[in-house]
Order: sequence, then structure tokens, then C-alpha cells
Amino acid sequence: MSTQSTPGIDGPDVPDHPSRSDGFVRGLSGLIGGPLGDHAVARDLPSGMGRRFWTAARIVLALTCLTLVLHWVQKSPCQDGAWTDNEQYTRFCYTDVLALYYAENLHQGAVPYRDHPVEYPVLTGYFMGALGLPVHSVGEGNPEINQGQWFYNLNFLVLGALAVATVAALLALRRRRPWDAALFALSPALLLTATVNWDLLAIGLATFGLLAWARTGRGLGARVGAESPPGGGNNAGMLMVALAGVLLGLGGAAKLWPLFILGPILVLAIRTGRVWAGILPIITAAVTVVAVNLPVAIPYRENWGRFFELNTTRPIDWGTLWYIGRYLDGKVGDPASQGSFQWLDANIPTLNWVSYALFGLACLGIGLLALLAPRRPRLAQLAFLVVAAFLIFSKVWSQQFVLWLLPLLVLARPKWGAFLAWQVAEVGYFVAFYGELLGTSTGTPVFPEGVFVLAASLRLATVVALCVLVVREILHPERDAVRRTYPDDPDGGLFDGTPDAPWLERWRARRAASAPTPTPAAVT
Repeated sequence: MSTQSTPGIDGPDVPDHPSRSDGFVRGLSGLIGGPLGDHAVARDLPSGMGRRFWTAARIVLALTCLTLVLHWVQKSPCQDGAWTDNEQYTRFCYTDVLALYYAENLHQGAVPYRDHPVEYPVLTGYFMGALGLPVHSVGEGNPEINQGQWFYNLNFLVLGALAVATVAALLALRRRRPWDAALFALSPALLLTATVNWDLLAIGLATFGLLAWARTGRGLGARVGAESPPGGGNNAGMLMVALAGVLLGLGGAAKLWPLFILGPILVLAIRTGRVWAGILPIITAAVTVVAVNLPVAIPYRENWGRFFELNTTRPIDWGTLWYIGRYLDGKVGDPASQGSFQWLDANIPTLNWVSYALFGLACLGIGLLALLAPRRPRLAQLAFLVVAAFLIFSKVWSQQFVLWLLPLLVLARPKWGAFLAWQVAEVGYFVAFYGELLGTSTGTPVFPEGVFVLAASLRLATVVALCVLVVREILHPERDAVRRTYPDDPDGGLFDGTPDAPWLERWRARRAASAPTPTPAAVT
């Protein structure tokens, strides 16, 4: 297997150069003279070899800060909260952060869940209260300040710090491929949606959970194939396994999706014969979620349950697979009859179960792929597939949910061509979505409904295409850019370099033995 950097020869800190390894970037590099030459002055030399200040990692972090500053500028027309003439839509600057400061009564000093139901999981509610209540307290004594604007800017600083921390974690996970994190740093989706909601809180926690998991292999003998109980490794290693579960549990207490990463961990634990390694983070994550929820769920059960009630009763939302299908129901077939998607929209409990069932079937397929693929898939590949499947089949796909996939795609498939195609589709959907919002607000459509459905379909198609590309690289690991740089799975933690479990090897041997022997072609 060819590599871009060979351990012990090039050294662990020598980076991959996209102009050499990525076909799309290599093609674009022709505009500026071609790929990086063999005698170019490197900016990322190993320690002690004249390293310069502007390393690839520092450049990527600086680019992240630049993107966030541009995002702040893009949202600046809405920061005073005086939204007149629908400027929050015409200038594409709407943000839940500012709107919900008033809708959740934070401007009146209401404590989330105690005084007012909150439509988000509890850690997000805590986050809103932790920033909103001090702003309200200051605003009471200083009526001249704009509380909403202060609240938004405070959230921007904290969420921006989480975005930078996320990039730092991605850089730590890809020391040999620092330029991969530039996909996150330069993402148009990050520029447009970073503070539309509080999703960066869950994203930061989930990424640090993956980083903690990647560090588990350092203390537990990852390259030993035998199964051992949790006490079989050293304390430091077991603490990292537990910490990964805690961080993913905290992420799940902010937004549900980080908990989905536990599924791939468990499947990979089964494949490597290290079942305890998959069970322990699930236990610690579950304990974390319960511990975070109990202080609210017990005394304020009704207000706490608002999140679950809203998601149970919510109909088909804009831009989803179901929305596209409902539109097509009205264009295809007998207009007097009700199509399947239209019927589901009127029968929400059934819609819920169909959505859950399809996601469950997708997860089952991903699990079988993980167990039966010719080579053990990387953790990030499976995590991306699971979260993408959730979005594809969910009845809600808000504009900022694109951020969920960003760090996972950076780790799963860091190739610029397909990434940019996806981002173009996301930008197109972003513009079409605001046109839809403006048309709904004014009662006058900005463009035909079919334009919005087309934008939603392109977004859906590009995410599906990314899933297909990731599956192809799982089935053909020689196509995997990360495995051309690393010997196995840099995110795999104690699975990194671990052979498959004996049961899987026996199954393969039986399958090979039962396969029919090819009959030689007759000679004529």
C-alpha cells in the first residue's frame, strides 16, 4: 500500500500536501504553476529543523478566524434586533440566537425550563441561560444597552471559540494532513450558518469526543487483538475511553446526533473482538445524559418535555426528503387523490415511525458494511454515514444542520472536488430557503415553489453522493486518501492497527471454503 508519509522515515509531523495528493487541487494548482515541488521551502518541518511560524496548522486556524469574522459581518444587519421590512430575510441574516433571546423570555430574566419551556435539549438550554441571564442582569441596570445585541455578540464569541477549538481538534487528529481541516475553515456553510443556532456547541463536544477516543489507543495496547475487560488496560487508557463517552454524552445532551457516533464505535468493537471497548463509552455517555437531564426533568417535567413534544408532533418541515415527496405528490398523478407523502403529512405518528424505521434500516446496513467490508472501515467513515442517514430520512433538516456533517466529512473523506460540489448545493439551498421565508412572510412568492424544491433536491443529492463515495472507499480502501497517509485509522484509538476478531476470520475461512471452484474454460 502506498503512503504519502512513511512512519519512521518522513516522521509523524511531515504533512500531506493537497497539490500532490488531491486530484482536484492538483488540477487547480496548474493556475499558479503546478503542485508543490520537491525542493520547495516547507512550512511544516519537524521540530528542530527550522520550523517557521506560519505552519499549515496556524494558517488553517487563522483562516477559521477569518471565516468567523466574515460570518459576523454577514449577520451584522440583524444584530440590533430591529427587523423591519423583512430585512432578516432579504439580507440573509436571520439567527435563532437573537430571536429566541426574546421568544424564550431570557430578556425578562426567565430561567430556562424553570420559568419557560425550551424547545432544545437541556445542555443547549443551560447554555442559553448561562449567557442570557447575565446579559439581562446587566441590561436591567443599564437600560441604554441593547440586550439582544449583547446576547448575540456574547454567543458569537463563545460559539466562535468552539469553532476554532473544533478545528484545533481536527488538526490534532490529522497531524500529517493539516490541510484537511481547511475544508472546515473555508466552508461556505460555516460562513453562512455558524451562529444561526447553537449547533457549534454539540459539534465541538462531539469532535473532542472523537479526539479523546483517538487517544485511547495510547494506553490500552491497541494493537493486541485479544478481547479484554475494562480492567485489562491501564487506568489512563480506560479514563480516555470513559472521557470519550462523557464528551459524546454531553454533545448528545446539547443536540441528539453526537450519540449516534457510539453505534459505529460498538460495531468496530465487535469486529475487533473488543466488545467492552464499545460498551464502556455507551455506559458513560448514558450516565452523562441522565445526569445532565435529571436536574430539570424531575422538578420541571412538563417544560423539560417540550423538546420531545415538539419533535413528536412536528409535521414535514421545509427542504426534507418528505417535503420534496409531498411536492411531487401534487404534481404527479390524480390531483384529486392524496399521495403517499401528503397522507404521511396528515398522519404524523405514522410519519415518525416511517422516518425512524428508514433510519434504523440505514444503520443496520451501515453496521453490516462495517462488519463485512474487506478491511475494517475507519471510525469517521461510519460516523459520517450514520449522521448523514439521519439527515436524509429526518422530517426536519434545518439550514444549520449542514454543520453537523462538516467535521465528520473532513475526517471521513477530505477531498475538495465533491466537498465543493456539496457546498455549492448548500449555498443554493440557503438562498432558496430565505426566498421561501420571505415569500411566506409577505404572502407573495419570490419564485415558484419548484425552485425551492429543486434546491432542496440538489442538497439531498449531494449528501447522498458523498455517502456513495464514502461507501466506495470503504469497499476499496486503496482509494481512501487518509489511508494513503496513515497505515490504518488515526481516529480508531484502540482499534487502530488491531486485527479482526477470530470469529470474523473463521467466518471468512468457511465462506472461502464453501465458494465453488472456478471451472477452467474448455479448450476448443
